[in-house]
Amino acid sequence: MVYSIMLLKETKIILCNVADSGNIGAVCRAMKNMGLSELRLAAPEPLIIKDIYTRAVNSLDIWEKARIYDNLTAAIADCSIVVGTTRRRGHKRKNVSMTPHALAAWLAQRQGPAAIVFGNERTGLDETQLDQCNIASHIPVCEAQPSLNLSHAVQIYAYEFFMAMEQQNKVKGEWTEMSQNEIYNHVNSITEALQCMGFYKKPGREVQERFLRDIIARAGLSQSEVKYFKDIIIKAANMI
Repeated sequence: MVYSIMLLKETKIILCNVADSGNIGAVCRAMKNMGLSELRLAAPEPLIIKDIYTRAVNSLDIWEKARIYDNLTAAIADCSIVVGTTRRRGHKRKNVSMTPHALAAWLAQRQGPAAIVFGNERTGLDETQLDQCNIASHIPVCEAQPSLNLSHAVQIYAYEFFMAMEQQNKVKGEWTEMSQNEIYNHVNSITEALQCMGFYKKPGREVQERFLRDIIARAGLSQSEVKYFKDIIIKAANMI
């Protein structure tokens, strides 16, 4: 993706009429977890700074750079695309809505600053606010409890944006898929070791290789798992 690396830098999280100052701190933490850095508040209710500090764990830099606007119009003025988050549908509530995953993939193909707008904790975005957005986005949820905590909602979007980046730092032990060529090479090493053990005194190596390739691919084994299995076979062959 040509523009995906810029996605996090150019994405602005905008909280409209936020009421709970603690939620602002939690949003700061959610943003920093996933590499987002620009927070804007549009017409927030009176702020309790202590509550923000309490919940912005190791993320006070996000709060210290946050910008406060009198209204949503001012907060989105410099953005090329504005996304309103809402679970409600209706005649005046946008015809098109994307999930966070689809939205992240779509934004990764674009240039320019994007704003993701979240409404008040109790009422969400009203029709006037949503009307100022270019597209709606929703998080699929269970109807038994369709309302998400504000910071949880921001975390879901932030995660999808982070994952939409072209490259991620690998975590030790993280599962990585294998190509057919890699599977072929591992299986060849395994059957070569079995050959040295005298396993194929009769024809059958090709059939077993095909069997092992198919099983490994369908099982979705990781690089380390197949290597470990291969090393066991090779070690056994060297003991003979």
